[in-house]
Amino acid sequence: MEHAFTHFANSVARAAGRPLTFVICCAVIVAWAASGPLFGFSDTWQLVVNTSTTIVTFLMVFLIQNTQNRDGAAIQAKLDELLRAVSDARNDFIGIEHLTEEELHEILEAVESEAYGDALADDQGKRKLELLRASFGRLSGARVT
Repeated sequence: MEHAFTHFANSVARAAGRPLTFVICCAVIVAWAASGPLFGFSDTWQLVVNTSTTIVTFLMVFLIQNTQNRDGAAIQAKLDELLRAVSDARNDFIGIEHLTEEELHEILEAVESEAYGDALADDQGKRKLELLRASFGRLSGARVT
């Protein structure tokens, strides 16, 4: 069942992102709006489009989220493999996606500072590097040097 859902979610997400799908949706809305005078702009006429769009939106959120979750996990696995395979790369970056937003921000600042060579220039740079090392050590069990 999981493979069937994956195939279905991918197919729907792919179809939803096509220009033709957008054009068809626009045409449906124009047809609905044009039919307003025919139905006297009644509450039922409005309810049809409101209910339809709500249902489609509700279902699409879950399908697209499923597709994005799988895509993100696949990209992360590929990046982790690249980090592992490149001899000069720091394997300690593997798994940092599990850190909190604040921890990731601290790592980003430390890496950017390190890239520009000024990480040890002041106490704040030293503190960021220590946070980076601590985060890496917690993830990998290894010490970053």
